[in-house]
Amino acid sequence: MLKPSVSVFAGILCVTLVCVSITVRTASAQQTETDLVRARFSHLRHGINLSHWFAQSPGDDYSKEHLQTHTTVEDIALIKTMGFDHVRFTIEPAPLMTPGDPGKLKSNYLQYFDAALDMLLAQGLAVIVDIHPSDEFKARLKDDRQVENFAKFWRALGEHLSKRDPEKVFLETINEPMVEDAYRWYGIQAKLIAAIRAGAPQNTIIASGHRWSGLWEMLALEPYGDRNIIYNFHYYDPFSFTHQGASWAGPNLQFYRNVPYPSSPESVAKILDQVTDEPAKFNLLRYGEDRWNSERIDHEIGMAAAWAARHGVLVTCNEFGAYRRFADSADRARWIVDMRAALEKHGIGWTMWDYAGGFAVVNKVNGHATPDAGIVKALGLVR
Repeated sequence: MLKPSVSVFAGILCVTLVCVSITVRTASAQQTETDLVRARFSHLRHGINLSHWFAQSPGDDYSKEHLQTHTTVEDIALIKTMGFDHVRFTIEPAPLMTPGDPGKLKSNYLQYFDAALDMLLAQGLAVIVDIHPSDEFKARLKDDRQVENFAKFWRALGEHLSKRDPEKVFLETINEPMVEDAYRWYGIQAKLIAAIRAGAPQNTIIASGHRWSGLWEMLALEPYGDRNIIYNFHYYDPFSFTHQGASWAGPNLQFYRNVPYPSSPESVAKILDQVTDEPAKFNLLRYGEDRWNSERIDHEIGMAAAWAARHGVLVTCNEFGAYRRFADSADRARWIVDMRAALEKHGIGWTMWDYAGGFAVVNKVNGHATPDAGIVKALGLVR
């Protein structure tokens, strides 16, 4: 039997030491990156969505006049004064993309985007740059060529945004991707993350689950290898309350008015006679039986926190809110209190939907905004 020589033992020891050294360096680098993300996460405690400005504009109006007057420096100053620490800056990508060359950003539109971003950052707000496309744009992600084009766009935009302070500028892959297949979405988002990272090596990325970026979709998501990522979910449950009267949100909701929160069979019985549509009435009965309250919301938000702890990642809720047109104002405020309290209890950052739209935190008349005192209080903000 041959005996190993001293040189063989020395070689084995050398390889072992190298492996240990690499492992230590890798663990150290991962810890450094985790600490970096945690520090940046502190800028995303309580925010507001800026809707219908650079995305979702009625009639696809992205004219100079709309972009310069819809949300003004006075609005941004008010957001800061109300106590928000960040905004989610929603962006429709189409006006920025050059037809036939998705890796080239349109310079004329880019100047309006940059001016708005400068205005937000000048107020000391952190900014989530959220790519918020139309449904038509997202539907085309079924085509691999569209995915490739979108990745090229993100690399170019990431490179452009990399010149900004990465401590305050966060990059969100896409809002509610509408991709039904979780496995396909995982691959698409991985491609987008790689493209963003190629253009913006330092910025923290915001990622989410498939379909509508809901809680259950995030819980089904396996975190990516990139450690400089914060994970996001949207939460609008129970829909019968948060979207009552919303004609765009489903077949039953348009029939609802003054739906109570919390829910119980007794509270729902008071408005059943107002609902003539039988499927809508059945759905409302079920809402009452489900007994939605602060404990139920806290339990579900706790599931997001448990997922984050299990994977060693950070989580934020980038959308939550209640449509105010048909909701009782006191019930709406109570639901927001319960949501905000649950998120903060579990260490989850939040960004309410929205500033001045249908779920607003302000009342805006003739371009002048005043805070909705009840909602500002519900959010735990002080003026």
